[in-house]
Amino acid sequence: MRVLIVGLGYAGTRFRTAFENAGEKAGESMAFAHVGRNGPRSDIPYYDSVHRALAGFGPDVVVVTVPDEAHAAVLSELAGYEGFVVAEKPLTTSRDDTTAVESALAKVSGFCLDLVERYSEATVFLRDHIRRNGLRLVRAHFTWGKDRINDHRPTSGVPSEVVHPLDLVQWIAGDGERIALESALGTRSDFSVSGPEVLDSVALAGRLASGTVTGYSSFVSITRKREVDFVLRSPEGGLVYANTVYDTPAWDADRLRIWRRTDDGDEVIHELNTGDRPVPPGAGTVVKLGRMAADVTSFVVSGRRPGIPFPGLADALGLQHLLDTVEREVRTTGPVTYFPDGRTVLREADWERLG
Repeated sequence: MRVLIVGLGYAGTRFRTAFENAGEKAGESMAFAHVGRNGPRSDIPYYDSVHRALAGFGPDVVVVTVPDEAHAAVLSELAGYEGFVVAEKPLTTSRDDTTAVESALAKVSGFCLDLVERYSEATVFLRDHIRRNGLRLVRAHFTWGKDRINDHRPTSGVPSEVVHPLDLVQWIAGDGERIALESALGTRSDFSVSGPEVLDSVALAGRLASGTVTGYSSFVSITRKREVDFVLRSPEGGLVYANTVYDTPAWDADRLRIWRRTDDGDEVIHELNTGDRPVPPGAGTVVKLGRMAADVTSFVVSGRRPGIPFPGLADALGLQHLLDTVEREVRTTGPVTYFPDGRTVLREADWERLG
């Protein structure tokens, strides 16, 4: 299988590892090439444009991991491509024409947006449990953030982060419905090399069918926090509670607790903690991403449909519409100035901090 990575930086390198692992597990020979602004590397072929790479390398899969503001342009360059596309989130930015992107991807054999937390065991179990037991959402609340203060990577801001919990709430408890935004408050700052007034944090409220969704997401959270709480109603009328925690204290260390309250205290329905298990050799930081890569590999090689449906183009477009609405309607304060005397971007020594 031939994999073209457009943007072989931090995210692209993780995808390469994930696909290498997937190929080894499947007994499939994997070939890689890349397109990027940093020029050739010694270990895999390089092309100076997407067009030349498509013609010269003939990839089965194209992985797009360029900075946010370049997503739309690169995806549009794939017009007519008939292979499988994997794209980093968000699909585009609020300034881009998603109609043009949708049109360019009309002939692809498959599409997967990198909503990697769908591949968590916590997510899979909770979603299945809700469906099996006919539970309905009453309230969901998320706290989701990490520290990208003075990170050297360009960004569109917090839409690239809040997309994860918004997708999780819809995917886990939405039963096909989408969140309707009701209010959003945000903060702008110079945290990013992308500008002096980038939207770095947002607190929002909305509706998901008959349920209420609230949450806070930030790119300037000085500690990583990835948590979603659910209050659900059973068909009998009682309340069921669930808490999911992701990538804490380390990447791919996820937890789930489901319980109900009784006169005798909490009755635990289910608990899991993936952080108690050793990470397979070579899979550090890419356990969940590896599941996604394995599903893509299996689909491309043998046509096998994945057990977890790909976060497809319809999902990506729906989420982008919601993110665009947040950016359009958010009331902001700031800008906060972290670097009044100019910035010296530090060389990142701890990628786990940013994950």
